[in-house]
Amino acid sequence: MTKTQRMLAALALAGAAAGLAAPAASAAPVSPLTLPDLPAAAPGMPAGAQPTSVQEIGSQLSAGANQLNALMELPNQLAPVIAPVQPLTDLAGGLE
Repeated sequence: MTKTQRMLAALALAGAAAGLAAPAASAAPVSPLTLPDLPAAAPGMPAGAQPTSVQEIGSQLSAGANQLNALMELPNQLAPVIAPVQPLTDLAGGLE
């Protein structure tokens, strides 16, 4: 499980706990939890731009988080390419 997935799971757990605690604290009858309304696509956007479900939004967020994690690993993947020229770049940095 990636760090981003852990953060999303923690937020979901905190939201669920808050949703369960709020009705218990009040004298009002307990109402079922409902999902938020889906956002509407802006005029002129492509047909696939509007999500069809909350689960789709979650999957898109997860895919974006995975791409961000891959981007964070890029320096480690480029290290073998940079290592042979690093002494030259260090010398160039010292010539300021």
